[in-house]
Amino acid sequence: MTDFELGNFLPFRLVVLAGQLSRDFSQHYAERFGLSRQEWRVLAHLWRTGPASVGDIHRLVDLDKSRVSRAAASLEAAGHLRREEHPTDRRLVHLSVTESGHVMMMELSELAKGYQHDLMARLGPEADQFLKVVDRLWKTSDV
Repeated sequence: MTDFELGNFLPFRLVVLAGQLSRDFSQHYAERFGLSRQEWRVLAHLWRTGPASVGDIHRLVDLDKSRVSRAAASLEAAGHLRREEHPTDRRLVHLSVTESGHVMMMELSELAKGYQHDLMARLGPEADQFLKVVDRLWKTSDV
């Protein structure tokens, strides 16, 4: 027998918590816009950073390339995203947000701000300290 307790293992707890919070927030944008979590992450990333490749998004939002591609195809079909091929290498594409996607992200960003505000309120007076600790972990990881 070992004294290892999975429920006390920080990476496990963070992953489970992140998943729960992500599913909770996804109800808001799924209900309002019919977006999946993958579509939300791709669109939000592109809206924040500007045009990017599937590989860039894969690395920065922690989604498999195939999920990024499927989300991008769905967003493109809905008119929220534009796909532009590289002039000399058709395997490379850059994705960017269309005007329709920008308008949707303006509303989605307000939903996200409201959700963030609610989370911070749940944390109470320790909210700022919690964010500092998360920032420290973020800066010392490979993100």
